[in-house]
Amino acid sequence: MLYGKNVVLGVTGCIAAYKACDIVSRLKKLGANVYVIMTDNACQFVAPLSFETLSNNAVVTDTFKRVDEFDVKHVSLAKKADLFLVAPATANVIGKFARGIADDMLSTTYMASKAPKVVCPAMNTNMYESEAVQQNIGILKDRGVTIIDSVEGRLACGDVGKGKMAEPIDIVRIVEEILQPVQDFKGKKVLVTSGATEEDIDGVRVITNHSSGKMGCAIARALADRGAEVTLVRGKMSVETPSSVYKEVKVTTTCQLLDAVKDNMDNDVFIMAAAPADYRVKNRSSQKIKADSIVLELEKNPDVAKYVGENKGDKTLVIFSAETENLIANASGKLQRKNADYVVANDVTKVGAGFYTDTNVATIISKSGYSVDSGLVSKDDLAHLILDTIAKQK
Repeated sequence: MLYGKNVVLGVTGCIAAYKACDIVSRLKKLGANVYVIMTDNACQFVAPLSFETLSNNAVVTDTFKRVDEFDVKHVSLAKKADLFLVAPATANVIGKFARGIADDMLSTTYMASKAPKVVCPAMNTNMYESEAVQQNIGILKDRGVTIIDSVEGRLACGDVGKGKMAEPIDIVRIVEEILQPVQDFKGKKVLVTSGATEEDIDGVRVITNHSSGKMGCAIARALADRGAEVTLVRGKMSVETPSSVYKEVKVTTTCQLLDAVKDNMDNDVFIMAAAPADYRVKNRSSQKIKADSIVLELEKNPDVAKYVGENKGDKTLVIFSAETENLIANASGKLQRKNADYVVANDVTKVGAGFYTDTNVATIISKSGYSVDSGLVSKDDLAHLILDTIAKQK
């Protein structure tokens, strides 16, 4: 599935433009967000309204069209794209891409995008086989562009030969393979906890911690990319929930976090990346307590990860251990006490590690004794390393 993935589809002036409607429909059924850019010539074959209806997004055609909200479209769409697909691609637009010509919305957006690019040629056989077109296709291949080659058949002009655009089902299959190259969690249901819980002190103050939720969201996103059905149980976070998760459950307190986990024990894997508050206030007040009279009596919160460890059976449990000293010893002890299968240990005092950074440094330890050090990596890369470790050990 492609939930949360953004595909920008360029449609050029060719009789095969009608097949691009099928491409949009198939991508939408897989959960992708599709944004269509049409050349002026493409609009002569298929009305923009058709693509707007299928994609549920406005179609972009005019580089200089005034809009109510200021938005440099060729830049915003270029940044938004997880993949840039051009289908059908005429000889003209292939030549523009190869030679760096950017004179309309499609070519300027293409040039501005750093996303993986897929180009699907469609044209008359003689045009396709011409030295110029073949040279231009070769240039694009050398730059890392995926070319979904034309197929043989009867063309609109009456000729028979190579030049027909590949079928939409094949194009979408390749797009899916590029966006989701590894599907080793397909068919798995995974619960991820993320963010910090909060415990009221009074009407305005809370006990909480510095967890940003970035690591948990990176794991949820990586799992969805690898085919899992992800339930994200989230507390307070500084980032948005990935749109690719199957289900989101919002909680505030540690007890609410435990209840949400209990309600979702039918998952196959549990990854406990949240940072629950260890204590709650026993004598909390609904009114603001005056600063000079605050005396707090605390009581222990339930241990959510330990509950999962005691009730998971043969399911997989991954826990996190944020430490400031004795990293391996403390993390290994937690692994045993909570009956976890893996612990991700990170020293939050290290440069590049910690709560609000986009990077992390961790050691992944399994109950079998296997361990791997990540070094300084992005949280997205660490998420995939965790999943790689689980997949190899299963």
